[in-house]
Amino acid sequence: MASIVRPTMLRQTCLKATTKRVFSSKPTSTFPTINKPASVAPRHTVRSAFTKDASMRVAAFHATGKRSLLPALPQVIDGTANDPVPVPTPSPSHGSYHWTFERLVSAGLIPITLAPFAAGSLNPVTDAVLCGAILIHSHIGFEALITDYIPTHRLPKTRKLFNWGLKLATVVVGVGLYEFETNDVGLTEGIKRIWKA
Repeated sequence: MASIVRPTMLRQTCLKATTKRVFSSKPTSTFPTINKPASVAPRHTVRSAFTKDASMRVAAFHATGKRSLLPALPQVIDGTANDPVPVPTPSPSHGSYHWTFERLVSAGLIPITLAPFAAGSLNPVTDAVLCGAILIHSHIGFEALITDYIPTHRLPKTRKLFNWGLKLATVVVGVGLYEFETNDVGLTEGIKRIWKA
């Protein structure tokens, strides 16, 4: 639908802007029919002015000047275009085992989350398992986000900073959950109290 509408909208926008220029009283060198009255300027003059003035066609979709929002990252080419892509060494802990572990934690969160509320038990072991599973699941998710959006070859220092920040945040949240479990009511009871408040 957008591919059908866009050329029509562009044509109508430029046609309006061009007719305003053609029928204006200001003298311009690009349009020869500028001082003619509206009845004299035929439609083919407007169309020829539309095709001649390329800036009007482009201006319909540009609202700001041409400037980049962020500066370009360092442009470095290692080797030549004919060099093969470096293949990482295979490791089962970063391959299939890692993927299987992620899926098991994600699938295990469903019964672990529902069990304390459905059974009505306030078992500290169930609470500890739930806190650990949430912490591991969150850490894996944020680690995947950092891996996807901060590439090592372009931003090595930023990647290292974010990885250490994630490790620090995971430790801080883990200590906080431990303190909440041992010195307060616990995660399950805390959620129940908030739900009934």
